[in-house]
Amino acid sequence: MKIKHSMSILFLALCLAGCSVQKSQPKTHSVSEDFIRSTDFKLNTVVTITIYDSQDQTLLEDCMKLCDKYEAIFSRTKKGSELYQLNHRELPLICGKQDTYAVSEELGDLISIGLDYAKRTDGAFDIAIAPLTDLWNFTSVTPKVPAQKDLDNALSKCGFQNVRIDGSNIAFTSPDTTLDLGGIAKGYIADQIKEYLLSKDIQSAVISLGGNIVCIGCKPDGTPFKIGIQKPFADRNETAAVMDIRNKSVVSSGIYERFFEKDKTLYHHILNPADGYPYKNDLIAVTIISDKSVDGDALSTACFALGYKKGMEYVNKLKDVQAVFITEDYELHYTENFHENIPLLAN
Repeated sequence: MKIKHSMSILFLALCLAGCSVQKSQPKTHSVSEDFIRSTDFKLNTVVTITIYDSQDQTLLEDCMKLCDKYEAIFSRTKKGSELYQLNHRELPLICGKQDTYAVSEELGDLISIGLDYAKRTDGAFDIAIAPLTDLWNFTSVTPKVPAQKDLDNALSKCGFQNVRIDGSNIAFTSPDTTLDLGGIAKGYIADQIKEYLLSKDIQSAVISLGGNIVCIGCKPDGTPFKIGIQKPFADRNETAAVMDIRNKSVVSSGIYERFFEKDKTLYHHILNPADGYPYKNDLIAVTIISDKSVDGDALSTACFALGYKKGMEYVNKLKDVQAVFITEDYELHYTENFHENIPLLAN
């Protein structure tokens, strides 16, 4: 289904899927009769937790602590994190098994999810591309395109086929293979925060981890949350579409999130493990609406990698998943039965 929108500016008090990273974002706390909210810069993005049916500030504090806990496990770049130690082969080897390491239940769980999506998408989503992502520094003041010889060398070390998992035991068939869980870690963490809040009887809240939005229930008055899909390359308050969301995750991936321009060419952060360069296809962004945010994370990247036609075909086969594809002509394309499941506001 294809629907063209006028891309008008819409200023609303809502959460935007696909928010840009703002490292200067201050730590803030807000309290009113209607909600409590905490905002901080964590996980290399702006994290905002809003709770509507409780005034218990310790819940917000605990949610931020969960972010810190999982960053200490999943961070690829933070020295001393469990993933850092795994990638640098600093964890103890399992006795009698070559290049096999025991990891925590959480890390094993996330690696298992990542490998499952890599297999299901034939490598369109791949967690074993850390040697490649290490070459591209999109946050540098002076980013540059890696040399071809360096890309070729990195690509020879990539591939999910080089990773085996058995419970919490991780085995590498190549000594050069390292993992990058950035494509699914925020979704997993958002899901864990949701489970924590549900265990505390919270029934109305919004969890925002940058481009990952998780809505718990709806507003206390029974109305849905209004979640905007950010208009690509525009101010973060400009939306391409606004959706009514109840108890769902909304995740966006797009070329506007992290990029730089060199010699009139735009280089973005969604890298093709086939050639080492950013994907060049007909897409600007993909938004996934699903029950779990970790699924939305993987699917938004995978569907972007597949391109509009194949990505649409893939997600249309999935149960309880909806998607919005924004093509390079700025048109919005919706999955089958999208409008029967996700109401849209006029934009």
